[in-house]
Amino acid sequence: MSIEMEQFHNVFFEESQEHLDEMEQHLMELDIEQPDKELLNSIFRAAHSIKGGSGIFGFDALTGLTHVMENLLDRARKDSLTLTSSIVDVLLSTVDILKGILHSYRTGGDIDWSAIAAGTEALDAVLGASAPLESQTEGYGLFEQPLLVNELEGFGLFADELGAEKDEGFGFFAPPDEPVSARNEDEQAFGLFEPLPPASEKPAEAETAQKQPEEKSAPQPLSKSTMERKGGTAAGESTTIRVDTQKIDALVNLVGELVITQSMLSMISGNDSAEAEERRLAALAELERNTREIQEAVMSMRMLPMSFVFNRFPRLVRDLSGKLGKSVELCIEGGSTEIDKGLIEKLVDPLTHLVRNSIDHGIEKPQRRTECGKNEEGLLTLRAAHKGGSILISIIDDGAGLNRERILAKAYENSVYVPEHPSDTDVWNLIFAPGFSTAAEVTDVSGRGVGMDVVRRNIEALGGRVEIESEQGRGAAFHIRLPLTLAILDGMCVAVDGQVYVVPLVNIIESIQPQPEQIKSMGNDKLLWVRDEYWPLLQLGLHMGVQARHQDATQGIVVLIESAKKRFGLLVDSLVGQQQVVIKSLEQHYKRVAGVAGATIMGDGSVALIIDVESLSSKVKTAPQLVREAS
Repeated sequence: MSIEMEQFHNVFFEESQEHLDEMEQHLMELDIEQPDKELLNSIFRAAHSIKGGSGIFGFDALTGLTHVMENLLDRARKDSLTLTSSIVDVLLSTVDILKGILHSYRTGGDIDWSAIAAGTEALDAVLGASAPLESQTEGYGLFEQPLLVNELEGFGLFADELGAEKDEGFGFFAPPDEPVSARNEDEQAFGLFEPLPPASEKPAEAETAQKQPEEKSAPQPLSKSTMERKGGTAAGESTTIRVDTQKIDALVNLVGELVITQSMLSMISGNDSAEAEERRLAALAELERNTREIQEAVMSMRMLPMSFVFNRFPRLVRDLSGKLGKSVELCIEGGSTEIDKGLIEKLVDPLTHLVRNSIDHGIEKPQRRTECGKNEEGLLTLRAAHKGGSILISIIDDGAGLNRERILAKAYENSVYVPEHPSDTDVWNLIFAPGFSTAAEVTDVSGRGVGMDVVRRNIEALGGRVEIESEQGRGAAFHIRLPLTLAILDGMCVAVDGQVYVVPLVNIIESIQPQPEQIKSMGNDKLLWVRDEYWPLLQLGLHMGVQARHQDATQGIVVLIESAKKRFGLLVDSLVGQQQVVIKSLEQHYKRVAGVAGATIMGDGSVALIIDVESLSSKVKTAPQLVREAS
């Protein structure tokens, strides 16, 4: 019986990525002084699982490197090797290389054999330094002694014969006809040593692996940019999701109730009696409830805990703080808070930049912190929590805080518009200007001014906004507010010339019909005086290319809108009502339309456009700008 192995590749890739993430997390948790044996065993089992699976599928690059890593971990868990911070660094670097290899196999890219050789060489150096002299002459710990085979491969739980270890198929697959099945581990050598003749029987990848070390006597490890390109996005490219069986059972039950409701409607569809009408209304109410609950159940399946994002940052904080000579403790709160999978994948880059900024610009060096009466170790907190119908993610540090005077001086130097008598919020928002940076020098960490404006733009693209709180000498906090999902939107339906538009409810402050004395003219623009300030007015019909029925604001409705950058009034003909809508991509089915974020289908089958508030706000002139133009 022939088995198509490629059908299992995706499962292997997903499980291997989880094993690598688990290894990285456990390595970060290890106490060098008193290593937890269970943590070491977990790391060893993860490496062993990757080695076994990669051997079955013929992924030799993974098999060879994990085999050497497994030997080092086996010594550590048996107390024959004393762990140090440098050894943990080597293991973490190996995990990075393994992620790059896995990504190459997943995408069909080229394997970086020089990185594998460098990783193997680093592991061999650790093994060679810790092994007795006689073991160094027998292969640097790459081959198990016969007495250890059962314990290593079966974890001491099985009494298999020694020969069973050679069968990488674990008894599921018949040995192939070619002589490969007769080769033991010494002959295969996991792609690390030159094969015995004939060389043509070796896999092509193994040949490449053997040629690379010969061509370069001192191979260099992967550069940071190469590792980020090859392995940094592997986790984010996952197209699968694990769902709790309880959620699936609940969905099945709801579908069963929906079928019952449909049967009820079918039975009374041809009956026009008063009793049947009453039963019909009850069935329709039941149908509405079933539909709403099914929608909630389906959406809950897309929800993942924020720990999927937060767990990436202990490694980043460790590496960056060490590079900058700072001591930083990372505190994670609300890791179980759930958010849509689509948002999780798009949050990684903005959060990474904010965390790097907090460590580089915010938290001071130990000596400076001591002079200020603080602990030498800075505290960086990542927090997630549900707030109403949205999620609030906070990045908080106890560093120096934002420097108001330095920000203002840099803004004037770069000719960035600064309002008269700016509040702290106005000043903090200046750092989102393109090209803005207060760093004294440009480094590979920061200083180019290409970060914060991108962070804000990416967050706004997700329908969210960024808020800043800061206190000089006490620290700063960046708060990101996002919708729970990108698939469903709570909106207010408004009408202009009979066409319905949906305005996101999160951006609406209130809706009013202004009085004549509230409307002021300034040139060709109108201003609305409400809430003790002037609000610029924007005619929705004018920007959507339709003729509004009410050109006079006192005859129509003004919806007060707050975007991330501005506040303004949106003039419409009438309000239709609040409604939850399913977002459909207009760009995918038609083309990109300025001022429109998407579309939805209404109950009567008509199409309603969803307003892109941030895009419209860019067309609005603020009240101070209008005053300057008039003068």
